[in-house]
This record gives sequence, C-alpha cells and structure tokens, in this order.
Amino acid sequence: MPPHPTLKISEIFSSVQGEGLRQGEATVFVRLSGCNLCCEFCDTKHAWTEGKEMRVSAVLNRIELIRASFPADWICLTGGEPMLQNIGPLVRSLKKKELSVQVETNATLFRDLPIDWHTISPKPPGYSFRPEYVCRAREVKLVVTPDLSMETISDLRRKFPESIPLILQPQSGFSGAGERSYALLRSGLGLGLKNLRIGLQMHVVLGLK
Repeated sequence: MPPHPTLKISEIFSSVQGEGLRQGEATVFVRLSGCNLCCEFCDTKHAWTEGKEMRVSAVLNRIELIRASFPADWICLTGGEPMLQNIGPLVRSLKKKELSVQVETNATLFRDLPIDWHTISPKPPGYSFRPEYVCRAREVKLVVTPDLSMETISDLRRKFPESIPLILQPQSGFSGAGERSYALLRSGLGLGLKNLRIGLQMHVVLGLK
C-alpha cells in the first residue's frame, strides 16, 4: 500500500438516501469516479470520467467538515462503480470513527471489507453478480428499463433469499417506467415471487442532489 493512498473522487456531498430501504436517512455521499459498465441509462454519467485524485485523509477531512453541520451517521460510497478502486483504507477509517458504511455497486466486483450495507444493482445485458453478494446484499435494485424482462426478475428472485427485497426502480427519463414497474410487480406477484417492491428516487421527487 502506498504511504498516502488516494482515490479518484467525483464529488462529496450531504443529502438524504433517496433509494432503497434506507430511503430518507441523512447520509454523506462519496461518489467515486470510473465505471466498468457505463450503462446507457445511467443518471450519473459525469462520474465515469470526471473527478480528482484525493488522499484518503483528505476525503475523511471533507466528510468531517460536512458532518460538522450535517451530523449524518451514514456514509454512502457510490459511483460510477466504487469497487473499481481500493476503498479499503477509507472504509476501515470510517469504521474506526464508528460511522456506518453503505456501498452501492453493480456487483460485478467484490472486496471483502467491513461494510454495513451492500446495495447491489445488477445491470444488463447479463445481470451478473459475484456470488459473495448472495449472503451480503441487503437489497437488490433493478432499474426498470424498456427491456427489463419478467424472466430476468424471476431469475434474480430465485438466486437471493426471499428476505432480501428485490426493488424495481423506474428508469429516470423513461416516461413509461412507472406503469411498466407496476405491471412487472403485478406479474411477479402472480407468479408467486416474494418480496418484490417498487422504489422511487425520493431525492429526485424532493428536488435534492
């Protein structure tokens, strides 16, 4: 490990968690740069390439500066794809500060770290994920694109314990995404699939970052 580990950071900011089971909780977000998938429907494309190298110590200082006026106990590492970078030193430092850590990942990469909450979002065309997430994921989020099929939803539902919710999230900018999400939910329930949900982006509804 280099004496001063660095990360390429797109942005660090405070908001509420707008998606998933942690929706509405005060959170400091660390958006890392770079992605190994670059999905066409991504709503944070700026994070694919934009960003600057920051020492982990500088990232921690920025988080503490934000928390001085916004004392959130949750830190969310997102992207881009955060697992592309060596987030280990940052995660371990955050845990030493007794903060809770969430990572939002496409699940194609895995790092064995003391993360409190894995949000995984398998992506097309293969919707593949590392097997380690079967026991570690707290929620599975699927973006409802025009091409998302009931077959894919059924396949993923079978691969994860029923206690782990599978959340259908309407694609940003797709005008029919809400209706399609509801139709898929009804179809899934009709097939006997358990713990399916529809999840909206609360931060978008509220006009927050």
